[in-house]
Amino acid sequence: MLNQFSRTQLLLGAEGMKKLENARVAIFGIGGVGGYTVEALVRSGIGTIDIIDDDKVCLTNLNRQLIATRKTIGKHKVDVMKDRVLEINPKAIVNTYQCFYLPENAHEFDFSQYDYVVDGVDTVTAKIDLILRAKEHGVHVISCMGAGNRLDASKVMVTDIYKTQMDPLARVMRRELRKRQVKSLKVVTSTEAPTRPSEDMSLSCRSNCVCPPDVERTCLERRDIPGSISYVPAVAGLMLASEVIRDIVGIEG
Repeated sequence: MLNQFSRTQLLLGAEGMKKLENARVAIFGIGGVGGYTVEALVRSGIGTIDIIDDDKVCLTNLNRQLIATRKTIGKHKVDVMKDRVLEINPKAIVNTYQCFYLPENAHEFDFSQYDYVVDGVDTVTAKIDLILRAKEHGVHVISCMGAGNRLDASKVMVTDIYKTQMDPLARVMRRELRKRQVKSLKVVTSTEAPTRPSEDMSLSCRSNCVCPPDVERTCLERRDIPGSISYVPAVAGLMLASEVIRDIVGIEG
């Protein structure tokens, strides 16, 4: 019977669509990368989606984040994303967690309930904990490395963490995961050398913070504030979603 997923079913078949409908995927981080991941997953037919982020939409998000518009500035990203998901598929189950994931609040999440975990956060501590917990529960996990300070979307690729190159975040992750005897991890990374951002302080959040007034974590808490562009995070997010769909359905190659 014709429905909103009929075109997808032409590629994946009825059995593949049933697998997606029955799957539960958790996306940690609903920013420039994670927003596009969620969008692609729901449009592909994933039945249950958990979205985790503590942030609110900021003016500086408009250059790259799917859910960022003038109307959504100041709103919690998980709320805006949930509304968008349900506009696309009203039958989807969307669980929202308005929090910043860290080992201290990991007990709030039952990883055994997930079919797939997508790591789209930008702190090493959170990324490592997510990866270890997913692997502990035998859950598929994919992690996004650095998408900031890049301009060439053709250099974004899927590989194993131990085969990454030219990615400072991946270098740190390789070292830390090796210490923890993690032997492999599927990641989305870029082989492009990061571009050094301008030092024009008039464009920096350090001196001109425009975060919503009641946001818990502002850009001022970050060690550095990378430059970004519209299409590189989008490509990374879509590649994450592609791997999730392919793994759940069982597409090889």
